[in-house]
Order: sequence, then structure tokens, then C-alpha cells
Amino acid sequence: MDRRTVLRATVAGGAAAFCGSLWASAALSAPALAGPAQPGPGPYGDLLAADANGIQLPAGFTSRVVARSGQRVAGTSYLWHWAPDGGACFPAPDGWIYVSNSEIPLAGGASAVRFRADGSIASAYRILGGTNLNCAGGATPWGTWLSCEEAPLGRVMETWPDGSRAAEERTRMGRFTHEAAACDPDRRVVYLTEDEEDGCFYRFVPDTWGDLRTGRLQVLCAPTGQVTGPVTWADVPDRDGFPVPTRRQVGAAQHFDGGEGCWYDRGTCWFTTKGDNRVWAYDAAGQRLDLAYDDSLVPAGAAPLTGVDNITGTRSGDLYVAEDGGNMEINMITPAGVVTPFLRLLGQSGSELTGPAFSPDGSRLYFSSQRGVSGAVTGSDGITYEITGPFRH
Repeated sequence: MDRRTVLRATVAGGAAAFCGSLWASAALSAPALAGPAQPGPGPYGDLLAADANGIQLPAGFTSRVVARSGQRVAGTSYLWHWAPDGGACFPAPDGWIYVSNSEIPLAGGASAVRFRADGSIASAYRILGGTNLNCAGGATPWGTWLSCEEAPLGRVMETWPDGSRAAEERTRMGRFTHEAAACDPDRRVVYLTEDEEDGCFYRFVPDTWGDLRTGRLQVLCAPTGQVTGPVTWADVPDRDGFPVPTRRQVGAAQHFDGGEGCWYDRGTCWFTTKGDNRVWAYDAAGQRLDLAYDDSLVPAGAAPLTGVDNITGTRSGDLYVAEDGGNMEINMITPAGVVTPFLRLLGQSGSELTGPAFSPDGSRLYFSSQRGVSGAVTGSDGITYEITGPFRH
């Protein structure tokens, strides 16, 4: 049997247990689902012709360029970093801040753009430097940005978006090829993805919530051959990952094909894997793993979302998943179980879309094209955008 047939048979047994319960936790008015999301019409209608920035958007939405790699951010003297990747937004006294990682070797780090309440740019500055391949990360409830190194024995760096404090290592969170992080304030843990073909899904349990300097690193475990179903957690014996990598220290650990984005919302941690184009849903209360989307579980040739990468969400329960590959889209997955394109970037097929994040009031979406029009592997042509429009909250 091909992969599509095998997956349908494997997941079918867990579909009844899924039945929209995870989606309902994100949006209580959502109808029950019969399984992973399927293609359908989006809540904003069809994409229109590309605008002046080469972006196709639904009616009522507009785009602007916020920053370009190697060029000064408008109204500031700050040169925007190369290869913009994962990002997040944070409230500020007079507006908000968007932070963005730089996925380049040895001189990576992260930068920030501070916006005034009217959306104009107030300043731009560095919040982390001298680190390696800063890919994704995650925001904390106490207002810091966890910037993760996507490199063997990579670290998590805790940064302060307002630039008020120097970044600090959080090596007790494990040394591995980090990708993204998502905080669960209900269980007081931080979920972590790993970008390896046989990577794992982890959680860090700090000794004190709000202090990530000490705690336990655990790995998600499941019976051999299980794709979805009940899971458990086990301590990783040596979080330093040398000489035995963390992903190979616990025999019962479940392995994932290229962990990418990670997003927690009201009892569910959503994370993506690029090797098999999946969006996973971890029910944190029930300790159960399900598939929210899999391109092998939609009609052949109809998958709108491929090359899954960074993920973010809204208060309405909508998920937004950026593509690394595919046809350069950010797709929505709605609480009704519909997966549909929200935007498409034309003329940049050699790039990838990164860092989707909403402003604190939910009215603006930020993201980057890591390599821009040229597709330069250095990311010297990266572009960071803002989308404004009638997002549902």
C-alpha cells in the first residue's frame, strides 16, 4: 500500500476520538470534525490579483513592506538582518514590537521593530547577536522571546524584546537542533520541536514557572508504530546531548520528520512537521496526539498546504501556517476544519515564508520572505511584510 492508503487506515481508528474536541477547545462554537482538516472555501473569499508588493490577498486586506535585509528600516538608522525567520509580537506602552530571528551561521541573532499605536515605525534595534542559525522560537507569558538555534547542540536564548536586558542562555532546556517553542501556562511547561528527520517533540518543566534556568527536559513517548493516540512523557537523561543526542536517549520516544512551528492555545499545542506535511494537535489535558492536517489525507492533488513550516493562531481559533516551498502561501486552518490559502506571494519561488505573528490587537499580520526575489541562500534579499485587514478575532 502507498503512504496515503496506510495513513488513512492508521488514522481512521483515532478519528472518532478526535471529532473536533481539540478544535472546540480553541473555539467553543466550532462544529465537530470527522478528522483532519480538508480543503474548502475560506472565510475571507478568493484571493485577488497580486498587489504592488506581489502578494495575492482577499478583498479588504492590504500589504506593506516593513523592512528589507541589509537596508535601513524606514525612519531609523538600523540595518535589517539577513535571512529573517521566526517571529512574534509583544505589547509595548505606546504600541507593539515585532521580533524576528536571523537564520545565518555564527552571526545570527534577532532584531526588533517597535511600532507606535498608529502603526508607524518608532525604532528598530538588535536584541540578540553572535548566535548560530536562529530559526524559530516562541513568546513567553512574561514577555520574553525564546530564540532557538537550528544547529547540532543548539541552544535556546531568552531575549527581551524592548532591548532592556542582554539575552541569556537557557541550556537546561536541552542542546539539540532546536526549531520552535510554545509556552503552556496551564501546565507550566514549554513545548519544543526538533528539526531532524528523526526528531522528537519535547517539553521543558521548569522548577519555577517564569524562570527557565533550571528544570527537567522530557520527551514525548508512544507505542512503537503509533501515529495518533495516547502518549506519555519521559525524562531525557542527558539534556546536553553529547555524545548521545537527546532524541536517541529514550527508546520509547516518538519520532517526527522535521519538526517546525509550534503554537499553544487553550489546551492544545499545535506543531508542524515538514518532511510529511503534517500539522499535529497535542491535547495537553488528555495527553493525546492527533493529526489536524496531513496532505496525504486529502483528495489526491488537492492539498492547498505543502511545505508546512511556522505556525501561529488567533483568538478566534484560526491557525495560520506558512509554507517553505509549495506555492509560497500562508494557509488558514479554521476551527470548522477547513484548510484554505489566505495569501500567496508571487515571484519569489526560491524563498520561504517565515515568522507569521499577529499584533496584540489582532489587526495586523507580520511575516517574512526569507530569501526574497533573488532567492540568495545567504538571505541577503529577505523582506518583512505587514498585512492589515478585517481579521476575525
